[in-house]
Amino acid sequence: MRYKSNNNIVYSCKYHIIWCPKYRRKVLVNDVEKRLKQLVYATAEELSVEIIEVETDQDHIHILAEVDPQYGVNNFVRILKGRTSRILRSEFPHLRKRLPTLWTNSYFVSTVGGAPLAVIKQYIENQQLSESKKSKERWSKFISNGQAKQ
Repeated sequence: MRYKSNNNIVYSCKYHIIWCPKYRRKVLVNDVEKRLKQLVYATAEELSVEIIEVETDQDHIHILAEVDPQYGVNNFVRILKGRTSRILRSEFPHLRKRLPTLWTNSYFVSTVGGAPLAVIKQYIENQQLSESKKSKERWSKFISNGQAKQ
C-alpha cells in the first residue's frame, strides 16, 4: 500500500464515488462523455486529487479517487459536480433544454482499500493483549498518580 502525506497527515483515503444526471437521463454519451472525463481529470489535478479510475454509463459516473482527508471528499465532489455541470451545459446546449440542472443533489461515496473490516476490528480488540505487563503497570500508575516513572 502506498501512502501520501501533507504537512500534518500520512494517509491513504480512496473513495468510490457515483452520481447521476437529473432524472437519470441518459446524457453521458459521445462528446459529453469524453468532455466530462477530461474535466474530471483536469479538476482533480487542480485540487491535488489522484484519479485512479473514471468510467461512465449513459446515466451515471463512477470515480475512484484518493482525496486528502483535510480537504475532504465532500468538497471534491461539490466542486467537481458544480464545475462539470456549468461547463458541460455551456458547451452542449441540448443539456440546458432537457434538464433544469445537470446533476442530482445526491451522490454515493464509499471508502475502499486497506485491510478488511474484520481484520481491523480484531487488531483494535487485541491492543491490550499486545502491551507488555510492565507497560500496563506504568500506565496504571500514571493514571492513578498523574505521573509515570521513567
